[in-house]
Amino acid sequence: MLVKEIMSEDIHYIHVPGNRANALELMRDKNVSGLPVVKKGTKEIVGVLTRTDLVENPDEEQIALIMTRNPITASPDDDVKEIADKMMENNIRRVPITENGALVGLVTASDMINNALWKMEVKDPVEDYMLRNIPTTWERTPLNVAFGIMRYFNLKVLLALNNEGKLSGILTETDFIDESEVVSERTVHNTSVGTEGDKWSWDSKSVLYVIKNHLKFSDKEVRDVATPDPVIATTKTPVQECANKMKQKKIEQIPVIDVEGDLVGLVRAIDLIRAISD
Repeated sequence: MLVKEIMSEDIHYIHVPGNRANALELMRDKNVSGLPVVKKGTKEIVGVLTRTDLVENPDEEQIALIMTRNPITASPDDDVKEIADKMMENNIRRVPITENGALVGLVTASDMINNALWKMEVKDPVEDYMLRNIPTTWERTPLNVAFGIMRYFNLKVLLALNNEGKLSGILTETDFIDESEVVSERTVHNTSVGTEGDKWSWDSKSVLYVIKNHLKFSDKEVRDVATPDPVIATTKTPVQECANKMKQKKIEQIPVIDVEGDLVGLVRAIDLIRAISD
């Protein structure tokens, strides 16, 4: 199977120069988590911008200072397995497709699941591909604390547990962004430097004002924002069946439970892509 058979040709992109507000508005409007970046007036690919880039750089306004430069790309005539290898090796979820340096398409982890993997008879159990070290939190946790937990694990998803320790919901990076805003905070730093001479000398003081942007979250708790009753898989669910669930529900991650119903893992689209790469 070739890349041109599964790539999206009707793609959304942003150009440089540009700013974060326009990028975030486009992501929300089109319900995408990342955008190729091209030079203004052309389709020459110069970078990729993701929601994570925006979250991790609240002080930067210009896309050129936030985006990932020199992105991994592929050709329409490459084999799908080559795309899978690139995604796994570079831990990325989208690959711009170019011809002579010009953007002609995009392949995302969802494209790999929706247009390729679900058709393949991969009977390996999900437990062979799932993450076992997963971020969880109590459903009554404040959002700002929950966001810190998610970032600590360097993932884009967080699972909520109820008072019995059972899975009660799932949050994605998008949920956190929708419940936050970038605010500016000014801090004052005083420094005192004693002058030479006797103890009665006047001290000289300097005042430094530092203005820094950061994300401020609403006062909601995890349970107020999490998607309840998430789609689940068991450790023995075949990869093909799991890929089909992702395709039908338009999701990129599924919690995994054992035969007793206890949460034991998480499988993401990028994890299942390894079945193509293997």
